[in-house]
Amino acid sequence: MKSNVAGPGSPAASQGANASIVTATADSLPDQPHALARARAFAEPLIASETHDTGENILAHADAVAAILKTIGGSEAMQAATYLVYACQHLTKPQEVITKAFGANYAALAMETTKLVQVQRQARSANAKAQLLDDPAAQTENVRKMLLAFSRDLRVVMLRLASRLQTLRHYAATRQTAPLALAYESLHVFAPLANRLGIWQIKWEMEDLAFRFLEPDTYKQTARLLDEKRVEREGFMEALRAQLERELNQNGIAALVQGRPKHIYSIVKKMRGKSLDFEQVFDIRALRVIAADVKGCYAALGFVHSRFTPVDGEFDDYIAKPKTNGYQSLHTVVRDDAGRAVEIQVRTQAMHDHAEHGVAAHWAYKEAGAKGYAGVSASSEYDAKIAVLRQLLAWERDLSGPAAQRARDAKQGLFEDRIYVLTPDAAIVELPQGATTVDFAYSVHTSLGHRCRGARIDGVMVPLNTPLQNGQTVEVITVKEGGPSRDWLNPELGFLCSHRAKSKVRAWFNALAMEQTVARGREAVEKLLQREGKTSMKLDDLAAQLGFKTADDLFEVVGKDELSLRTIENMLRPPEPVMSQDDYVLAKKARAPSPGKKGAGGVLVVGMGSLLTQLAKCCKPAPPDEILGFVTKGKGVSIHRSDCSNFRNMASGSPDRVIEVEWNSPKSPDGAVYPVDVAVEAADRQGLLRDISEVFAKEKMNVIGVQTQSVKDNRGGTAWMTFTVEVAQSGRLNQVLGIVAEVPGVRSARRR
Repeated sequence: MKSNVAGPGSPAASQGANASIVTATADSLPDQPHALARARAFAEPLIASETHDTGENILAHADAVAAILKTIGGSEAMQAATYLVYACQHLTKPQEVITKAFGANYAALAMETTKLVQVQRQARSANAKAQLLDDPAAQTENVRKMLLAFSRDLRVVMLRLASRLQTLRHYAATRQTAPLALAYESLHVFAPLANRLGIWQIKWEMEDLAFRFLEPDTYKQTARLLDEKRVEREGFMEALRAQLERELNQNGIAALVQGRPKHIYSIVKKMRGKSLDFEQVFDIRALRVIAADVKGCYAALGFVHSRFTPVDGEFDDYIAKPKTNGYQSLHTVVRDDAGRAVEIQVRTQAMHDHAEHGVAAHWAYKEAGAKGYAGVSASSEYDAKIAVLRQLLAWERDLSGPAAQRARDAKQGLFEDRIYVLTPDAAIVELPQGATTVDFAYSVHTSLGHRCRGARIDGVMVPLNTPLQNGQTVEVITVKEGGPSRDWLNPELGFLCSHRAKSKVRAWFNALAMEQTVARGREAVEKLLQREGKTSMKLDDLAAQLGFKTADDLFEVVGKDELSLRTIENMLRPPEPVMSQDDYVLAKKARAPSPGKKGAGGVLVVGMGSLLTQLAKCCKPAPPDEILGFVTKGKGVSIHRSDCSNFRNMASGSPDRVIEVEWNSPKSPDGAVYPVDVAVEAADRQGLLRDISEVFAKEKMNVIGVQTQSVKDNRGGTAWMTFTVEVAQSGRLNQVLGIVAEVPGVRSARRR
């Protein structure tokens, strides 16, 4: 906005206006008559000598907008609000002043519209700089949604539509070239929005004007093609309309026949969508038949097909099978005796009203865009909200009164689940209601969220957990490196609202925990290699020999205690020779007193009588674990769990030393107990070891050994504990581990 002269727009003049308004509040209520005249008189001294950046006089612009609103059914109160919108920026305290002069409803409408104008101007400026290269379709849809979500009162949208149409008219009337960003926004945001709201007069005219500025050559060429035979075509269509209406009524079919105006943008869009030449666009010549009822529709269709020649493949019955948005009509294309194609639609008055003003409309068909003309479903949640808003538009005809208040009450909550904010470059970002600056940062980019340390909203520094509001501009302050805080995951602190942001933060901490696990495993493996004198061995080669793709995969399972270091020791040491027959004899000398009786630990060696057995320390088997035996040199048979990784490695090198074994009895003999290892991971704290030990004591499990290790991390500290307990049955152990897992701070408890 620019001022041509100093005066009403100056601060002094504004203050004077304020002073005069304060005295005129008693009889200036929203429901009193002459609101339009009073609003214009109020605004005139402020805007009469002002001009928009388009060069149009602001008072003339407001007069034209009010006239447009009147033609589409806008109330006098809505027309009056037009003048107050343009007066806002010339008042020092616009909301207070307009409230005193016209009431709170007028003030709220004027302020909301003014703020929306400012936000859209920023977005359009940013789009112009970016030349609309970054997914303009998604961006324009966000703007479209923002127009409704940002506006608590749908009348704000109507004011914006009328104002934009007048701006386009001004550019056309003065033969100026409209800015491409403004024309693009008009064609792809405002016109489709008018279409969805059923404001057809604005929709058609805005499309043609915007298209005229975006593609002037195509516009002129199409206009020339239409004008070449316009008089002839209009004469033919009027004669055909009168003839068809007369013949239908003469044949007992009550019907009204209307012409259908065609618009340049609609014709070009159809030519492109269906790859047609100008002469192939059938509905350049188009009629609409309004019948009395459904039976009359089909009767009229039958007469039309008998009177003219139908074109194959150009008939659609949307009465028997309505479109997904509820649209109903019969569509056909016929040729007259001269071969000229004419599109004819047949519908009842109710179907026509529904299509023109109801929920159905043509938006799915008309806005198909790159998707072609296959039809687009109108059943989404967003479009359901649009349908409700359209009904509210029909109900709410004034700024005051009981009906208006009911409509406003009904609107509450329609868009409360989403908000729309701006980046510093004025790109629109859609977020859930209640989203914070941290949610905003993660919605822009994951890295931006991780490094977020501060934020400005509309240029003012705010805490990171500040909830955002519609239309705000958000700037994120970051560090070069860093990660999220664990406080962000605390719901009581309110840092995060969106599922995306929460999942990104959790993923970051999971990755951090994995890094710590891998580091712990690496340290353990490297110490083992030092003890074994294998420091020259490459870690990737070691991992490959153990069946892992990378060294980090090996470190991970070692760090999680899922692979015993004994397995690596056995792999590094040379294999023992296969036991000879003499070795078996030596082993038998240590057997139990009589053949067939149980061996050590209640284990029987299948098919070998009773050999000396020992329970392996690497996996510590206990009934009723599945077990296998491995014949060792001079130490009898080592008993392993069948899932023992050490056993698998030894068996793969010496399969002939594997023998079958089994427990002598499902129950432990003579009250025998077996040592097993239990691995516990928990948040480190005072009394943790005592609390876990008490669980084992209460469950009558004897703890014969404990190993603990504690590591400080950004979670406060993690403790890894290994308990060796004596059990009679391993199945009983699983029950006890479930109780251990419930101890405060315990993250996992499992048998090693």
